[in-house]
Amino acid sequence: MSVKIKFTRKQKVLYSLLFFCFLTLILSLLFLTNNSRRFRGMAEELFYSELSGNTLSLHYTLAYPQDYGFSHEVCLPSYEAGADNGKEVIESVLSGLSQISPKRLSESDAYTWQLLNRYFTLRLSGASYSYYDEPLSPSQGMHSSLPILLADYTFRSPKDVEDYLHILDQTDTYFDGLIQFEKEKSEKGLFMSDTAAQKIIDACSLIMDQTSLSQGSHFLHTTFKERLDALEKDGAITSDQKEHWISENDRLLTTVMAPAYEKTADAFTVLKGSGNNSMGLCYFPQGRSYYEYLLASSTGSSRTVPEVKALLWDDFQQNLSSLVVLLQKYPALAAKAPDGSPAFPYTAADEMLADLQSRIAEDFPSFPQSEDRFVPSCTIKSVSPSMENYSSPAYYLTPPVDDMKNNIIYINRKNMPDALTLYTTLAHEGYPGHLYQTVFSQLYLKEQNASPIRYLLHYGGYTEGWALYAENLSYYYAREMVQDTAPLEASWYEACRLNRNLQLCLYCLLDIAIHYEGATFAQVQAILKKMGIEGQETVASIYQYIVEEPVNYLKYYLGFLEFLSLREQAVKLWGEEFSLPRFHRFVLETGPSDFQGLQERLSAY
Repeated sequence: MSVKIKFTRKQKVLYSLLFFCFLTLILSLLFLTNNSRRFRGMAEELFYSELSGNTLSLHYTLAYPQDYGFSHEVCLPSYEAGADNGKEVIESVLSGLSQISPKRLSESDAYTWQLLNRYFTLRLSGASYSYYDEPLSPSQGMHSSLPILLADYTFRSPKDVEDYLHILDQTDTYFDGLIQFEKEKSEKGLFMSDTAAQKIIDACSLIMDQTSLSQGSHFLHTTFKERLDALEKDGAITSDQKEHWISENDRLLTTVMAPAYEKTADAFTVLKGSGNNSMGLCYFPQGRSYYEYLLASSTGSSRTVPEVKALLWDDFQQNLSSLVVLLQKYPALAAKAPDGSPAFPYTAADEMLADLQSRIAEDFPSFPQSEDRFVPSCTIKSVSPSMENYSSPAYYLTPPVDDMKNNIIYINRKNMPDALTLYTTLAHEGYPGHLYQTVFSQLYLKEQNASPIRYLLHYGGYTEGWALYAENLSYYYAREMVQDTAPLEASWYEACRLNRNLQLCLYCLLDIAIHYEGATFAQVQAILKKMGIEGQETVASIYQYIVEEPVNYLKYYLGFLEFLSLREQAVKLWGEEFSLPRFHRFVLETGPSDFQGLQERLSAY
């Protein structure tokens, strides 16, 4: 017997509404899931494609790429002449992003979506300036960067050694692409000045020095052997393997890499004289607009050039006024030699770094707890004597995102700094600078299951601005150490801080003046003379570096000023709830970002 249930009209309407709501909910959940899945898949594909075509980047990003699904052929990126910076690829990415609603993503993914959208939108605006790029700039070009990257290439297994040798074997093809690109720049009237070209020619001969290569004493010989010795000591390779690879390294250096550098030097010798601009970018047809793009892409700041200039000028005047007041209060400072700090309690780099770690505990949050609860270690090493001529005064070797336990800071002992400079440098490179920021942010992003594409998004203003922010704080720490025992010395430390900021701010203003406003060497010389800088060689060096490396100083100092501005906004927004640990946690948990993103997140934090 069947039983029929009869519903009233009201019941039918009610059940219909309930069914409709249930169906809507199901469809919404499916849509949300699908939306999130599509975005995650897209972000992972971007991550994979960015790394799979460049073994160097892959190696420095991931210690164990196989755990991330990478199965790759060893290759250096091809530098395609005539490329428009992948315009079609960028448009495809933006099209894909436009089909995903950030409102239907998790908070972490929504922020990643926003970053990617702004990142690729900016890259699209810069695609038309492809021939304005300079991959072989005298100071930071690939001819000088590649040997350093090779010398620091970690050997964790025999596979790493084999990959390294495959990279060496491709350096000729890689530089052939760069040479072709420079030839096309020349044809378009965008080749570098004779002064810059000669620096490239000289550097190629110096880096791949024939004498050291023939003697087996080149730093790419010695560093290679040191890494193999470590593998042999650990039992990872045999002595026969080591000797075979040493022989192979010698062969590739002399038959592939050295000829590639010689060919590059020869090409630049021919191209020298074809450049028609030895001054700022604004003297090129699209130079001013390219500078605007470069400023935004390199610093992550959304300020216009006039706004940046006004910000810099205000800061310069404030620091200058503070320095004048300090010198009036302590006239003896004017006569104090800047070298030497007899009152400084530390001389060893390890002691300084330990002191910094201890002092930041009050103002900075502790590291997020990782799965294995590790505490990152840091080893301070001296740059190999054979590399001193090519290395910066100090640098932090960023560890792979999946192996952050062991961190290294390199100090170039060729120009041994005084105690205060070494202390503030270690703050910049270590705590609370690059090392601390990198490890904290990467641990937090992992904790939040953020898309791995976040590890690849680089914002020069965030990275270097934070490091300079940390460096500034370290001057205060230094003053605290000697305030009671040597008050004049403490005042000297403050004078050094103000002078450092004045110098960087001045170089940023000169950067705008040269590249955006068209300042000549004579005009720059006159400006520097007013600041007490008169040596012809010194002035020429400052001018030439800024001409060759546009916006470089702005990554540091504009980034620093953006963080100060952000901190001021936090004070206003949070009121009595403001604290330095809270502000620093906000910056670090957000992770590498443009400043627009940081500002948008601040009010909701």
